[in-house]
Amino acid sequence: MSTSVIVVGAGFAGLNAAKTLANKDGVQVVLVDHRNHHLFQPLLYQVATAGLNPSEIAVPIRVQFRNAPNVEVRLGRIEGIDLARRTAAGEGRELSYDYLILACGSRHSYFGHPEWEEFAPGLKTLEQATEMRRRMLVAFERAESELDPETQRAYLTFVVVGGGPTGVELAGAIADISRTAMRGDFRRIDPSKSHIVLVEAAPRVLTTFSEELSERARRDLVELGVEVRTNAKVDAIDGEGVTIGSQRLAARTVFWAAGVQAERLTIVPAPATDRASRIKVNNDLSIAGYPGVFVVGDMASFEMAPGSFLPGVAQGAIQSGVHAARMILRDLTGETREPFVYHDKGSMATIGKSRAVAQIGRVTLTGRIAWLFWLVVHVYSLIGFRNRLAVLFNWAWNYMFSRREARLITDKEWKLRN
Repeated sequence: MSTSVIVVGAGFAGLNAAKTLANKDGVQVVLVDHRNHHLFQPLLYQVATAGLNPSEIAVPIRVQFRNAPNVEVRLGRIEGIDLARRTAAGEGRELSYDYLILACGSRHSYFGHPEWEEFAPGLKTLEQATEMRRRMLVAFERAESELDPETQRAYLTFVVVGGGPTGVELAGAIADISRTAMRGDFRRIDPSKSHIVLVEAAPRVLTTFSEELSERARRDLVELGVEVRTNAKVDAIDGEGVTIGSQRLAARTVFWAAGVQAERLTIVPAPATDRASRIKVNNDLSIAGYPGVFVVGDMASFEMAPGSFLPGVAQGAIQSGVHAARMILRDLTGETREPFVYHDKGSMATIGKSRAVAQIGRVTLTGRIAWLFWLVVHVYSLIGFRNRLAVLFNWAWNYMFSRREARLITDKEWKLRN
């Protein structure tokens, strides 16, 4: 009789867990996700800033398991887990499991202000990326038609909240598109005079990088025309702008790249969680008292050393997903489980054209070399040969001619009619 394994979520963690179990004898896998595609999240900001089309960083999940008959892909949402009964339920259906891998990922945290999301979308999904792209492009179009100078300035002011890799990359890309790709496209406004503000509550941007690389990133952003505000806490966001301390900044376009927390999932009995709602796990990534249930990726609160937790990056998700799947296989062959060990393969962030920072162990890279290294790593990591070719071609085209051809304003049809 086959051992049933349910994998919830087809991000980096869930997809790689299912791939590790694919075509293994005696294992039947059900991979559940509420979207039909796997998304290469590190390049979402390129979609948000019109550098890439959505299809170039996403692939259908089913295609990945076309030749794996023991993996069944189901489109749907798991809403609750009963650990005692070993069941996963959602949308009126209930599935039983022998093993469960929770890989639901994370969502943005607005620090107790969920109402801010309406005015400052985050960047976790394709829908959010295309909404960001729409808001950015519409802002330029409305500025072109606006007669009042103050309102026009508000349309040409872009605020990015959060100075981590996503925020830095977003701010740099907006600066790049406004100063190069849009040059000469408008008659009444000069996009290069856009006011781009990066707001970070910490003393510096890219706090997970060394101070040297953090300072280099800040200088690169400033050279691109981005105003970098550190030690700056956002106190309010609405449709007219943001409030930073005692200062009011008029801005019609605000993007959120700050805190994150684990995706919501009702689990009975409730496991221990940390402040970011991540589930605390044992050293093999299983939940205490329930060895058949693993939590991986952004959902897992895994303490690698005192005060040091598994980072919410692609490599952390991939490695933890693979480890959970391997522990299931070890159980089935009677082998002893092994503790999870995260191998840090480095951190990278791109700031703009030919500008990036990279930290690989003790080696640090900056400028064009770091940017080329970042490009190669990301293109190689894309799933599917076609995707790699498409991204490489688009990037080469954009680099040589400073063009961004994915500048499409799209919206739901009913919104366009009303």
